[in-house]
Amino acid sequence: MRAYELREDPLLGCRVCPLPVRGELADLVPRSHHVAWPTWLDRGPRMLRDVLDLCRLRTARGLALLSWLATADEPPGDLEWFWASRRLTGPRQERMYAAAAAVPEPVLGLVLANWTWALASCHGGRVTAPYLAGTAYPRDGYQAADATMTLYQTYDRHPEARPAIAAAWAAARVGADWCKAADLHAAYGTQTPVFTYPRGAPPAGVGVRPWMERLFRLR
Repeated sequence: MRAYELREDPLLGCRVCPLPVRGELADLVPRSHHVAWPTWLDRGPRMLRDVLDLCRLRTARGLALLSWLATADEPPGDLEWFWASRRLTGPRQERMYAAAAAVPEPVLGLVLANWTWALASCHGGRVTAPYLAGTAYPRDGYQAADATMTLYQTYDRHPEARPAIAAAWAAARVGADWCKAADLHAAYGTQTPVFTYPRGAPPAGVGVRPWMERLFRLR
């Protein structure tokens, strides 16, 4: 069952307006932000690999959760595979990717809008890093600040990492904004579209990895 409505806007095009979300499903969203982003800066390749792996996990997790929000489906009873922080591989990766593949096209479009905007903006690093770090460590300001600097400097110094960091932010942001719009609908009984930044052209070249092409249906 579709858990959203579409509304045509003469200026902004098709807007996605969520219906109210069940509490137990909405409760999954804050926890989905909890990712162990590095809180130190290491110029070596290992930390960059760790950040990229965590971006892939955060993106796939965010899209899987969006598929449940958008269809009002019951999540699988055992979510240990969903919350595990280890690297995505094997059957667990395919299970996460399969859940992400169920995201309806209009909802995926919200994620793509945020992703392309971040990559086109000169403020991409300043927007993505504090959001990812702050939501991952909501009760520890020191860790959040350290993770912010790690993510920001990675974004700034490694152009090949920017699409991955932006993808993780885009998926995380849409899930949170979906719940905000759904809460407004429940409170006032009117359609409330999910906020997104203006969509840009898909990036070409460095940094767009095969997992992004698969999850974002770029091919």
